[in-house]
Amino acid sequence: MLFCEAIGVAALNWFLGVVVDRQDMSLAGLDPHMMSVSSKIGGIVFGLYFALCGLVVLLVALRDRPPAGFGRVLLISAAVVHGVLGAFTWGLVGWPAFLFMMLVLALVVLLLMTYDRPAEPADAVPGGGKTGDGSPVTSPPAPTTP
Repeated sequence: MLFCEAIGVAALNWFLGVVVDRQDMSLAGLDPHMMSVSSKIGGIVFGLYFALCGLVVLLVALRDRPPAGFGRVLLISAAVVHGVLGAFTWGLVGWPAFLFMMLVLALVVLLLMTYDRPAEPADAVPGGGKTGDGSPVTSPPAPTTP
């Protein structure tokens, strides 16, 4: 979904840049050509951002390990961006776009929460090494010969 969103955001901003470039009026004295170029650059930047988030998700799925470091921060920022964009799309675009943003937000948060638990070693004793009465588990003493 993030790869589709990356293409969609880049294409939408590119289209808006073309529309602004073809008009012959300015907004508060701003140059239409500069607004067009900045819209296209913004579309490319956000498209690459969402594509990088999609790449992190793909690597997490292929490696079956939680995202760490920069990848985790990137996914958290993507969740925040989708929350904010969802709030804007509710008022400006409508509820279908809001539902799409919330779906992507839910999937990113689900990914972050699914891999949140630290992995335990396979030979770990259940219960943190304690028996039912709270005493630590120890191995029996080794037999000795007389």
